Amino acid sequence: MTSTDSHQPDAAPTRRAQVPDKVSLEGLEQRWGQRWSEQGTYAFDRTRPREDVFSIDTPPPTVSGSLHIGHVFSYTHTDVVARFQRMRGREVFYPMGWDDNGLPTERRVQNYYGVRCDPSLPYVENFEPPFTGGVTETGKAIKPADQVPISRRNFIELCERLTAEDEQQFEALWRHLGLSVDWSQTYQTIGPRAQKVAQVAFLRNLARGEAYQADAPGLWDVTFQTAVAQAELEARDYPGHFHELAFHKPDGGHVVIETTRPELLPACVALIAHPDDERYQPLFGTTVTTPVFGVEVPVLAHPDAEMDKGSGIAMCCTFGDLTDVTWWRELDLPTRSVVGRDGRLLPETPDWITSETGRTAYAELAGKTTFSARAAVVDALRASGDLLADPKPTQRKANFYEKGDKPLEIVTSRQWYIRNGGREAPGRNLRGELLGRGEELQFHPDFMRVRYANWVNGLNGDWLISRQRFFGVPIPLWYRLDADGEPDYDDPIQPTEDELPIDPSSQAPAGYTEDQRGVPGGFIGDADIMDTWATSSLTPQIVSGWLDDEDLFSRLFPFDVRPQGQDIIRTWLFSTVLRSHLEHGSLPWAHAAISGWILDPDRKKMSKSKGNVITPMDLLEQHSSDAVRYWAASARLGTDAAFDPQQPTQMKIGRRLAIKVLNASKFALSFGGDEPVSLDPAAVAEPIDKAVLAALADVVDEATEALEGYDHTRALEVTETFFWTLCDDYLELVKDRAYGRDGSGIAPAAVASARATLGIALDVVLRLLAPVLPFATEEVWSWWREGSIHRAPWPTSAPLREAAGDGDPALLSAAGAALAALRKVKSEAKVSQKTRFADAVVHAPEADVALLPAVLDDLRAVGGVDGELTFVAGAEHRAEGELVLES
Repeated sequence: MTSTDSHQPDAAPTRRAQVPDKVSLEGLEQRWGQRWSEQGTYAFDRTRPREDVFSIDTPPPTVSGSLHIGHVFSYTHTDVVARFQRMRGREVFYPMGWDDNGLPTERRVQNYYGVRCDPSLPYVENFEPPFTGGVTETGKAIKPADQVPISRRNFIELCERLTAEDEQQFEALWRHLGLSVDWSQTYQTIGPRAQKVAQVAFLRNLARGEAYQADAPGLWDVTFQTAVAQAELEARDYPGHFHELAFHKPDGGHVVIETTRPELLPACVALIAHPDDERYQPLFGTTVTTPVFGVEVPVLAHPDAEMDKGSGIAMCCTFGDLTDVTWWRELDLPTRSVVGRDGRLLPETPDWITSETGRTAYAELAGKTTFSARAAVVDALRASGDLLADPKPTQRKANFYEKGDKPLEIVTSRQWYIRNGGREAPGRNLRGELLGRGEELQFHPDFMRVRYANWVNGLNGDWLISRQRFFGVPIPLWYRLDADGEPDYDDPIQPTEDELPIDPSSQAPAGYTEDQRGVPGGFIGDADIMDTWATSSLTPQIVSGWLDDEDLFSRLFPFDVRPQGQDIIRTWLFSTVLRSHLEHGSLPWAHAAISGWILDPDRKKMSKSKGNVITPMDLLEQHSSDAVRYWAASARLGTDAAFDPQQPTQMKIGRRLAIKVLNASKFALSFGGDEPVSLDPAAVAEPIDKAVLAALADVVDEATEALEGYDHTRALEVTETFFWTLCDDYLELVKDRAYGRDGSGIAPAAVASARATLGIALDVVLRLLAPVLPFATEEVWSWWREGSIHRAPWPTSAPLREAAGDGDPALLSAAGAALAALRKVKSEAKVSQKTRFADAVVHAPEADVALLPAVLDDLRAVGGVDGELTFVAGAEHRAEGELVLES
């Protein structure tokens, strides 16, 4: 980490302070935001060598509506890091991206414009949507029945239009918050550069055998008509019923099965029990017949069967859950799927149902939803006598797509996968390699490391990256059609890298023309897009110039830090580590800074999907951006924070601190008259002044160490505590001396010492607070310094310790306690603090009594003691004395 120890407190010239008559937080965001933009304060200098660069892989927020207070919370943490590193002398690469592809954007476009995508429709030039703003001409909310079908290309154009509008609003809020982003370094996850990076990476995965396609059972959302990856699952409680069914044995007996999904009876391929279960050992290797449908199925053993669950034996259907998939694969069972992609039972009666009664029973189910089919099967079981008891209500865990509201089905479909260690390829231990990367990565806080390891160890399949959606990065492949019009999926047509990006749904491959699309002997394009994480997993490559700017890439990659939320360790963090490991053989960054969640007053995570989010602009305007940033910085990484907009205590404290920075700085800068503010360490001569700088040196060391360890909260705590001590104790102690009025009898050297100490302390404290309170500190800096405080060097302790000499920090706390004791006497007497003592005695611990004579004159002056002020050893700080009350 680059140090700035060479920078002394007075490295930048000072001038006579020009302080406005009235100071205020209002309007600082607009004034300084515009100034920073005009002056390029945060622009990245790409000429600096790699060792001087600090690169941040900034999370691209999802562009689907508006940002919420949780975004402000976590992005402030990142900005504090960026500002600190910039002041430490690093050239900070701090970009901003917009995650604008995927399902959230599609849903927003559908609801906002009243359209839906129908890929079979032709493109319409200059198409204008039927509605805007999510309402019809009569002002009613747009419903699905109101949506007009449009072509895929028209739909994508509307997605691009709406995300562009949202991005402008997002950027405006980020600027108001004071993010020190270089706004010339932006990207979109659907933009041409991102598409090229994602498609090149995919084709290279394919060439190395890391990407493959397969017809396989997978999780499917019937509402959104798309495959769903393991990382997108949510396990939720779902109401259901246990049904006791009778499977028929050849000898006329029966086997009892308990199931919550009787509608899958026609898909049953086996009964499974644990090999050690004595109840069923005589049945292993025999067959039974399914009720209602009369299909003969084997009874088999598998160690995953649970002896203590239900009757201890389960029916394996293709497919009811992921356990069925495991049994199907490991026991080499047949595939008998009956649920289609639309969530309905297939319309044709399966050929494995051969009995007349079975085929008649299935005909009653054909085309029904799984819910309706379940009721029909139960009726049939009851009629046949195979339902052994009334269904018993239960709550079961079901897999849901994180954005869906219906349980997922498992259907067989052709999909694209990238190897991730979930299913090992021969000759490689990819899971072990990725666990090793997790050990290599520095997590902040470190306890988040286990979440990564748990995810990798729990993977049960490769990463499914293809999605049956429209707005995203297309799979860059075509397939030849044979003489019968059937596609050859085993030998896809690939573009060259210099042809990318491409959209195979609207572009023909080399050697073909568009009129050959979809005809025998011609071609078809892959209709799928990539999972949004397949693009977002490449954000370091997208923003750093990989493929087209090797010089920039070498200065940035691997990045220094990835800041992100804890909930997407399993998705964004893991997938980025995977892609970098496969492509570059390295981590994508050295550090991962993991933020906690913002919780609502009921301590539930705030999220758009839950509808409990709070939009931040009103809070920023009401309390000020500095105040909101203070609230965010008060929470450590990895720690959840509850927020109640009706009781924004921390924001009020932050606003008070920012206002105090303005007012205390105005007061401290008022002592020098027409002279430039002194930062001369040689002028510091009085013991209490040296004590202040000695204490401040300790604060600098502690705050710096904390920020280097990504503990912004500790850095803020120690700095804020010192600042209030400086204002409440030291400033009061030395204000009379600092004024140095004619006839006061105070030596000029003592006056100069106070003024220099105040100048140095203010200079250092402003810089310590600058990452958290960028607007208030920049405002004060402009009153007496040149340039921006955010380009000023971070303070170091060495020059402070040199100026402090033998100063003892304990003197500052002792003097503050003594002053508080004198003030308490006046408060308890209910007189003004301007009331004078004739004489006074301060009782203090013995160690403090030894120190206090060094600050006697300042204490007498600020305490208003006309006569003797003496110090006596005692158990605690207290004072006594005769008050001179005016008649």
